[in-house]
Amino acid sequence: QVQLVESGGGLVQAGGSLRLSCEASGSIFSIYSMGWYRRAPGKQRELVAADTRGGSITNYADSVKGRFTISRDNTKNTVYLQMNSLKPEDTAVYYCNADVFTSTLENADYWGQGTQVTVSS
Repeated sequence: QVQLVESGGGLVQAGGSLRLSCEASGSIFSIYSMGWYRRAPGKQRELVAADTRGGSITNYADSVKGRFTISRDNTKNTVYLQMNSLKPEDTAVYYCNADVFTSTLENADYWGQGTQVTVSS
């Protein structure tokens, strides 16, 4: 079993910053990719940022390019999302995702429980 635990969400004013963290633990052999998704009220879940192969490939939603930065600490199985210049439209529940090879070499996607980010205008 693999668990993802997120932290760092909260309430911030527009223009402010937040840093989300997500630590993966459990029966992990290796992690191929880690990323962040979000779901705003009344909208579908969307990719925010993803880090594949320990940073060799990163992808960002157009709406967050230049404002958000994803990074990983492979020694801690942790992914971070630094969010700067936050806007009210960034308000959403943010979910961590990891594509994991377990200790039995099974491959599966895992999700965190979500952390609320609220940006006030």
